[in-house]
Amino acid sequence: MLQKKFTPKRTICRVTFSIPGEWANNEVAIAGDFNDWNTKADKLVRKNGQWETLIRVKPNNTYRFKYFLDGERWENDDAADGYVRNEFGTEDSLLKVGK
Repeated sequence: MLQKKFTPKRTICRVTFSIPGEWANNEVAIAGDFNDWNTKADKLVRKNGQWETLIRVKPNNTYRFKYFLDGERWENDDAADGYVRNEFGTEDSLLKVGK
């Protein structure tokens, strides 16, 4: 699930990413355009039976992203704003942040 909240001047959007706890046993990372697809940069924390993290992004952009589960497999977000084909023959999730 994606939850978006803008700062008062709308210069930053705080996005909470969350997925069900059963999707991964030990570790979840999020990688995408906002962190140069670095699987070590943004880890999700297990909280209230789910995995979640907060990332700050610039408004008026569209970002590709995926979850990297247990260090071995990639998954899309079921509640993404859309999906787009990638160069690996699969799809990436989209995060669309307005103004």
